[in-house]
Amino acid sequence: MTNIRLALCTFIFVSFALPILSSAGAAHSVTLLKSQDLSGLKGKEGVLVTVSYAPGESSPMHRHNAHTFVYVLEGSIVMQVKGGKPVTLNRGDTFYESPEDIHSVSKNASDSHNARFLVFFVKAKGAPSVLPVK
Repeated sequence: MTNIRLALCTFIFVSFALPILSSAGAAHSVTLLKSQDLSGLKGKEGVLVTVSYAPGESSPMHRHNAHTFVYVLEGSIVMQVKGGKPVTLNRGDTFYESPEDIHSVSKNASDSHNARFLVFFVKAKGAPSVLPVK
């Protein structure tokens, strides 16, 4: 049953999140590492992914349908939520977004080096992790 849930979560993530996180001609990748029901938090699940940006790459504006925790694994990225200031994060730095935040900037800070970061979502079970902003 766990394999079926993981396959379903992967399908949902690939169907909804990847197109939103991908911009035209983008080479960045999103890799699902784990999706797990959170015992003690009825109806909630944790989803863990890595995101890799090529030099100069970015994502279009979007919103995460989740509490979102980011940890930079390599390189530098720039993050900004609507109404906030851009923040440059380096290896080992963290960032948080609430489900209400509009993620207005998510990009590699470098034009010559790759960036990779770990993202942990806490969200309603079965809900998409990423939503487009119109």
